[in-house]
Amino acid sequence: MPTKKKKGGADIASFKLPELLKGFKDVLPEDELYWNMVFDTARNVSEDYSFDRIRLPMLEKAALFERTVGKGTDIVEKEMFTFVDKGNDRVTLRPEMTAQMARAYIEHGMVNMSQPVKLWDIGPMFRYDKPQAGRYRQFHQWDLEVIGSDDPVIDAQVIIMLNSFLKRLGLKVKFKMNSLGTRDIREAYVLELVAYFKQFRKHMSDTDKKRLTKNPLRLLDSKEPEMQECKAGAPQLIDFLDEKARAHFMKTLEYLDEMEINYELDPFLVRGLDYYDHTVFEIVTADDDEEKAQNAIGGGGRYDSLMPLMGAREEVKGAIGAAIGIERVIIAMKEAGIEAKKKQNPDVFFCQLGDAARRKGLHVFESFRGTGILIAEAFGKSSLKAQLEMANKKKVKIALILGQKEVLDGTIIIRDMETGSQEIVPLEKVTSFVKKALK
Repeated sequence: MPTKKKKGGADIASFKLPELLKGFKDVLPEDELYWNMVFDTARNVSEDYSFDRIRLPMLEKAALFERTVGKGTDIVEKEMFTFVDKGNDRVTLRPEMTAQMARAYIEHGMVNMSQPVKLWDIGPMFRYDKPQAGRYRQFHQWDLEVIGSDDPVIDAQVIIMLNSFLKRLGLKVKFKMNSLGTRDIREAYVLELVAYFKQFRKHMSDTDKKRLTKNPLRLLDSKEPEMQECKAGAPQLIDFLDEKARAHFMKTLEYLDEMEINYELDPFLVRGLDYYDHTVFEIVTADDDEEKAQNAIGGGGRYDSLMPLMGAREEVKGAIGAAIGIERVIIAMKEAGIEAKKKQNPDVFFCQLGDAARRKGLHVFESFRGTGILIAEAFGKSSLKAQLEMANKKKVKIALILGQKEVLDGTIIIRDMETGSQEIVPLEKVTSFVKKALK
């Protein structure tokens, strides 16, 4: 028997549906409730703290991230989705938003606005990372940036804002805090750090040996088992802070104490990007059970030196930003037993029987728009029994039934789903009648 072919000679039988790409994920309708809850909360909190929405593109010139994130970082060396487009430009799917925010601030002359400028956005990022629980190659972040102030009260306010967001979602969290000081301070510190870690070189993995040469600070963030004991005795950056940097960090902590924010000092917290200065933080889940693993769901820090590096004018005082991982927040919510807000159940279900009723029913269904009455339907089903079963599942109070006879008579049947009682009313009065019946 010959193989079935469609127009153009394509072999239908030989087609194999491509699987979802590794590291990517479909968000199914049952999870969309969580996504809506998180997105709505992010928007509400952003507005409460006077942040303005900016919508950033997902594609930028590769040089933007290579210069800002740092050539010695894992993101630039291993994880960026970079390619040459049809215009022969090297472009990158964004791995993070801070560099974009800084670019937009400078490019659009936001230095001429009232300072500081508070911006937020939410959307997908892309990193060719090893997929694991809560980590995907396309992931989503809520990003906040405050550009144009070096005051430590801004550091504290960003953290307070993030705490408010997570509290509204029902999550208990803790902020791990550290200060990276200035670039000059870090340069002096790195010399001491390299001297310390050289004695452990033979115990290091190939990755950590590379970090020792290219980006020694990342050794403090190493998750390799053999490094945990080695780094315990490493010099701490906070001991290298000068008076000004120490005062900035202590003032930030004082504000957090005033607001009773749950935090702890972590001398080995460095974050994974080169542009950070002074305050850095990471947000982890906090649980009454201390033995339960802490999961990082976000973080951020100050990046004063990034702005001049990108060509910002001298009067730009500094900047701080933060990002929350949406997928990780949703996982944390589920683990904590937090249920997403369910959709409001409809009050009314519209049933139709026959082609004429279906045609007329489209008008009836649309007549409920703007009335404040939630109405559901099943135009794809022709069986009245099946439609009424759906109405029962949705626990509606009223079912509207329109058949061929009702279309000819200009009427509609209104059924009380609890008592089963029915009455016939004129079609043109159906919305007003239903309103009264629902009161």
